[in-house]
Amino acid sequence: MTENVLAIDQGTSGTKAIVVCPERGVIGRAEATVRPAYGSGGSVEQDPGELLESVVSTAREAVRDSGESVGAIGLANQGETVLAWDRTTGKPLTPALGWQDRRAATVCDRLADRSQELTALTGLPLDPYFAGPKMTWLREQWTREGVVTTSDAWLLRQLTGRFVTDAATASRTQLMDLDSTSWSDTALSVFGLDNESLPEIVDCAGAIGETEILTGDLVPVTAAIVDQPAALFGHGLLAAATAKCTYGTGAFLVLNQGTDSSRSTAGLTASVAWRLGGTATYSLDGQVYTAASAVRWLVDLGLIENAADLDRLGGSVPDSGGVVFLPALAGLGAPQWQPQARGSLTGLALETTAAHVVRALVEGIAAQVAVLVESASADTGRRINSLRVDGGLTRSALLMQAQADLLQVPVEVDAAADTTALGVAALAAYGIDPRQEPGTAVPRRGPAKIYEPRIGAEAAQEQLDRFRRATEASVAHARETT
Repeated sequence: MTENVLAIDQGTSGTKAIVVCPERGVIGRAEATVRPAYGSGGSVEQDPGELLESVVSTAREAVRDSGESVGAIGLANQGETVLAWDRTTGKPLTPALGWQDRRAATVCDRLADRSQELTALTGLPLDPYFAGPKMTWLREQWTREGVVTTSDAWLLRQLTGRFVTDAATASRTQLMDLDSTSWSDTALSVFGLDNESLPEIVDCAGAIGETEILTGDLVPVTAAIVDQPAALFGHGLLAAATAKCTYGTGAFLVLNQGTDSSRSTAGLTASVAWRLGGTATYSLDGQVYTAASAVRWLVDLGLIENAADLDRLGGSVPDSGGVVFLPALAGLGAPQWQPQARGSLTGLALETTAAHVVRALVEGIAAQVAVLVESASADTGRRINSLRVDGGLTRSALLMQAQADLLQVPVEVDAAADTTALGVAALAAYGIDPRQEPGTAVPRRGPAKIYEPRIGAEAAQEQLDRFRRATEASVAHARETT
């Protein structure tokens, strides 16, 4: 790699852009906030225009901040966010339904008898988290006009004029055959989408298109990928049996499976991590729907002022005082897949304080991730010896220590604040010159901090058992009421 690259990470609550020089690292940076609208019935909507404006503004600002030109552009996207739009004009016809939107649960309920078939075909359980059910819901409830796609296809059309999506994003729709990495006629028929015009599935790095909107010069777009596997790539975890977890709006575990597309038997999802030169690298994935969004919920309640209070307040007590917080505020993802489940707060007493509740939330997030790691180990037959982590919530020492305690393995916090964007940058550089070794465009770095377990295995198991009982109660209640 001899040219700078511009990498853009379009996320749920914000968009980040960086300019990466092969010798000097990150030389330009910009961020913009985007604001999902949370409504009744599990709706989570975003303004497509705001998403596009955030991509354009951060890209331009990052290039200005660097003071240099770029030779390629890469884009990471939210994965399961969808919208309908006019293919001729590019005009959005609906809001973008965020990945947390649960309204397609009615579609999933109706198709429950096809669930096992879909999972075997696509690697994904039938759940409104994924794009396919949302696309069907939009068609049935909103509009039959235009095309309905994931947000990346719309953004790439606005930037390059091409109608494409990458293999990693396509694998999150539940409409793609996981083994062939092509659209599945069977899955499309199940969802009633067999007459839809769908974007071409392309590699995650290569000649995707060209744009002059972002820099004023005509620059090739050479990378496109979902944000979570981009973070795996950014960590440099390119070998099988390595794993990372990102703590953002949600918490997302991704385990590299190499070229093995085996489906999970422990409740995780199997997806394409990236496809390069027509060859797919696969992953096992686990999702915690509410992490930073659960912290924001505490802020909205007035219990804390900001995320920094997690450590200040939660760290002021030695434990949760018996309080167990199940932060299933948008349902449960892997491995339970219960969209109707609700969060719970148990073990309250007169002596319970706000500090105990805050600490219980931190431990609840860590417990959910620990359950995902256990599921990954059950699938692979291998114990994960350490966990690489990134995302805004890794700034909470209380959360990271709780994670190490419950996992009983070291938790390694990434030294970079831009792990996802760095992964996109490395892919964009590879897209310029596929003769180079993948991932070498980003200088390797050690962890900024390592958290070692401070409690024994027995104490960790006791905490996890209390959390499992709360989870089982929530799932049972959801089943009784649906």
